[in-house]
Amino acid sequence: RPGGSGTRSRRQLAMADPSHIQSAASKSIRPFRSSEEYLEAMKEDLAEWFNTLYDLDIQVDTFLESLETGCHLCRHANNVNRTATDFQQRHPEVAAHMRVPQNEVVFQAKNVVPGSFIARDNVSNFIQWCRQDLGIQDVLMFETNDLVLKKNEKNFVLCLLEVARRGSKFGMLAPMLIQMEEEIEEEMRDQMAYGMLGMCRESRDPQAPTYPGRTRPISLCDLKNLDELVREILGCCSCPSQFPMVKVSEGKYKVGDSSTLIFVRVLRSHVMVRVGGGWDTLEHYLDKHDPCRCSSLAHRLP
Repeated sequence: RPGGSGTRSRRQLAMADPSHIQSAASKSIRPFRSSEEYLEAMKEDLAEWFNTLYDLDIQVDTFLESLETGCHLCRHANNVNRTATDFQQRHPEVAAHMRVPQNEVVFQAKNVVPGSFIARDNVSNFIQWCRQDLGIQDVLMFETNDLVLKKNEKNFVLCLLEVARRGSKFGMLAPMLIQMEEEIEEEMRDQMAYGMLGMCRESRDPQAPTYPGRTRPISLCDLKNLDELVREILGCCSCPSQFPMVKVSEGKYKVGDSSTLIFVRVLRSHVMVRVGGGWDTLEHYLDKHDPCRCSSLAHRLP
């Protein structure tokens, strides 16, 4: 499409530009009305990611409808294959320890009617590629009807995030959530390396100065605004004794009486918490862990 590559380049810069992300951090926080609405944050991220990669105009409100023919999904699968093959040729030693997808996904792209046999076949072929070529575990997979009949939006979204996660290993542009995951993982690796180095030095010389480690600016969110937003969300509770959430360092907090350590980031207008291998909104996380909010939520439920 004429001008498509220019538009795509501008979108890629917008996704990666720290100032773009910082400005999003200062926006108002969207209130979440139910426990499932944290999926909206993920859909926003995935929609922008698809739009950036393929010069599309997928909207969050019609996210599933935009993908239910399976055409964009299969197109992306073949793009991952090409990128992975290129990566394998350039870095054979690294690729030898990775699962490299190679099987082309056959699909029909013209005049595909949503819900038709062809649409279902496209989606089924994409699912087969996810299982066989990427080896995505069942807990993150979806079935054809989950997308076509919108039976399981959550697993469809989680599967797409995992596909994006795998593609990023080969150098593909990743959604912001995946970029933030990689940032947190690097921070944790730096801390582990620093801790090991510190223990070695301490065992050799108790008076040796502490190794400062490599400082790295966190570019994916404005952490000053992040702490303000965290305090704003915590302030929604009017209890005399609020649920403890203590800032340890930029983007890192200890929560609850057990002092569990969590990583917090801003994704556009959402404050997100890294939970296990996935993400949650801070509001939903607190709804599940703050006794006061749990009690209040129970009273609100029918």
